[in-house]
Amino acid sequence: MIGIDDEQFIRGKIPMTKREVRILTLINAQIGVNDIVVDIGAGTGSISIEAARIATQGHVYAIERKPEGVKLIEQNAEKFSIKNITIINAEAPDGLSKISKINVAIIGGSGGFLNEILSAVDKRIDAGGRIVLNCITIQNLITALNWLKCHKEYKYDAVQVQINRLKNLGLYDMAEALNPVHIVTAAKIKNVKNIINFSGKRERRVEFEL
Repeated sequence: MIGIDDEQFIRGKIPMTKREVRILTLINAQIGVNDIVVDIGAGTGSISIEAARIATQGHVYAIERKPEGVKLIEQNAEKFSIKNITIINAEAPDGLSKISKINVAIIGGSGGFLNEILSAVDKRIDAGGRIVLNCITIQNLITALNWLKCHKEYKYDAVQVQINRLKNLGLYDMAEALNPVHIVTAAKIKNVKNIINFSGKRERRVEFEL
């Protein structure tokens, strides 16, 4: 079951993916019990922890460049008794160098290296695998979409999520907005074939299984 309350995580001063966005991210990731998952820009480890609770026979690699974040992931993994997790204190894409296979990649922070991270993930992800990106800035969204448009082996979509939480103010309640997030989900297509169309020109026919 996904959707751990935010208050249950040890947070410190590192940004954390909020519960509502985390749930949508994990649903889109479609993690299997045996999957190898990489969480890039893992922050406090909230997504890593929940992913590890799904991939019980698989493994999660949490990549985080900030030492404070690494410490928080360690503390949260211990709190939730998570064993199938490896924490990598490194900047992505360098942190991917020792990971040979990925079924699911979840990308939060990119440190300005999103193109390089996507290319590194692409080399390691199996056909049928998935990439989920949480983009807070428009620049990262544009970078992600441009990269995917140049890589026809992926089928992708995106949704903007705006969460408003009810906040109690004495006798009144009001909506308090969280930062809007674009969730981009890409599935690597299994079969891509070249065919000749009726005009005699060569084109690509894409056959995919999701």
